[in-house]
Amino acid sequence: MERAEKSAVIASLQEALAGAGSIVVAHNTGLTVAAFTDLRVQVKKAGGKVKVAKNRLAKLALKETDVADISGLFTGPTVIAYAEDPVAAPKIAAAFAEKNQKFVILGGAMGQTALDADGVKALATLPSLDQLRAKLAGLVKQPATNIASILVQPGAGIARVLKAHAEKSEAA
Repeated sequence: MERAEKSAVIASLQEALAGAGSIVVAHNTGLTVAAFTDLRVQVKKAGGKVKVAKNRLAKLALKETDVADISGLFTGPTVIAYAEDPVAAPKIAAAFAEKNQKFVILGGAMGQTALDADGVKALATLPSLDQLRAKLAGLVKQPATNIASILVQPGAGIARVLKAHAEKSEAA
């Protein structure tokens, strides 16, 4: 790889890692092409990417970002998974690691916080941003629904009383 190519790879990694909500670093020794393609597709659907980069270039790219120093994780055959949603990449990587023993999570970062393998797995258990937004929307909608039902109930009560009086007067 020529110097210009290396600079381009470092610049693209810097841009990608700087905008990532979370980063997962894992070993991928012996992973089949089909399995690795499956991982890429899953992460891409979640709005992220999976990259395989030379460890030295990844370390150089990390130096120029605000991401926590996780350069110690880059040893051996590593793969980087990242996404804007802080939970997406860890969630997919943890699920993938459970199915594939050859994919071993080493750790990662969420902004300026370095994570070990257990930290990445703990982050994977949290709900995603979309799930949190849905819960918030439900909480905001719920009071409006309650107010509407409270306003309707007195009218319904009056209607039942009037209907009962009408049925009583017809029967008499």
